[in-house]
Amino acid sequence: MYNPQWLRSFATVAVLGGFTRAANKLGLTQAAVSQHVRHLEEQLGPLLIRRPRQIELTPAGTALMAFIQDMERAERRLKATLSEEVSDQGEVSLITPGSVGLALYPVLLDFQQNHLGLSIRHRFAPDSEVLHAVLEKHYELGLVTLKPDDPRVSASAFTEEVLELVVPAGSSAKSWIDLQRLGFIDHPDGRAMATRLLSRRFPGNPGIGSLPVHGFTNQVALILEPVSRGLGFTVIPRHARESFAQPASIKTVACGDPVVDTLWLIHRSEWPLSGAAQWLVERLRGVPRFRRGRAG
Repeated sequence: MYNPQWLRSFATVAVLGGFTRAANKLGLTQAAVSQHVRHLEEQLGPLLIRRPRQIELTPAGTALMAFIQDMERAERRLKATLSEEVSDQGEVSLITPGSVGLALYPVLLDFQQNHLGLSIRHRFAPDSEVLHAVLEKHYELGLVTLKPDDPRVSASAFTEEVLELVVPAGSSAKSWIDLQRLGFIDHPDGRAMATRLLSRRFPGNPGIGSLPVHGFTNQVALILEPVSRGLGFTVIPRHARESFAQPASIKTVACGDPVVDTLWLIHRSEWPLSGAAQWLVERLRGVPRFRRGRAG
């Protein structure tokens, strides 16, 4: 590791273009500044070309200057991340299920566009992976559908996720026979979601296992693509349906009382959220589509 004072002296000489000006800026003697630069050159080779009234960086000097600037940016990021003062500056890491993630992602991009000091790292993952990532400190924030009972985790209700029966536009789903005709487009949570919702729409039905499966995908953004092409129906959360790019090619079917899951915002309970994470959570709770009570 290079002596911070040596680096500061070199960077000041490079920016101001002279040893005298750098010494005056730093409150040091010119001899001290020259000595600092000389120490660095003993380790890295020539850094400056010294001409009367002019200082020019060598390739090694240019590389060292870039290194110093990277260090300064990293230090600013670290201070912003560790600060508990609510701020739109710093990095926030967030891991969520794919369905709500589809709805969150464009909102997160909007925040970053309007707050250039904000950096958001976002990943899609199932509940178990979300909880593990937060517990292992890989992500500061997470969203899960089941409230954890682990004392290391703080959980608060964030939004609601409503399950929907989605069929191709122009199709009918008035009976179980209609569903058999359409076929099921499955996904990792498809059978569990369909079982919960279809019991409301078709009480006493013979079960999702009795329906032909016309497709499967583990990519939440692609589940409605085969539905839009008339290949079958599916059951997905509303956030995923609202994010689909071709809404005219699908339709939702009313299923009586809605099946609603609460999404829980989680983070480690042993320490407070960073200032940037607090800022992001406050803004997300104000977004209309994430407000609770939209189940109807």
